[in-house]
Amino acid sequence: MKSKTKTTIKYIGAKLSKLQSSLNKHSDAALWLLGFALLATGLCADSFAQLATAPGSGVAGGDDRIYEVVNRIFLLIEGNLGALIMISAGLGAIIAAAFGAYRAAVGLLVVAVGAFILRSLVAIFFDWQ
Repeated sequence: MKSKTKTTIKYIGAKLSKLQSSLNKHSDAALWLLGFALLATGLCADSFAQLATAPGSGVAGGDDRIYEVVNRIFLLIEGNLGALIMISAGLGAIIAAAFGAYRAAVGLLVVAVGAFILRSLVAIFFDWQ
């Protein structure tokens, strides 16, 4: 009985070591596959959250909700948050130019001006009222 148990343990150990060596050879593919499987199983419950069994029983969405959210974002950016973004990006552009990082200075200058004229840009390009 003991010899049969020992052979079974050796057999399982040999199979596990073979599995480990093949996983070491293909570790990137195995990790990608494991990550994809974890994401697929973890997110499938969330994807069923909006399914409705009867017409009209799902979450009501539409243009009104999107309009309210975008309007809130615009109000934030045009208010104190926009002023903070403009001032910090402007100071960052001045400091970056002083250190010789002209690419960063131009990028920060674009951010500062973009925060100032965001609603105008959206109205021009997306016909926003």
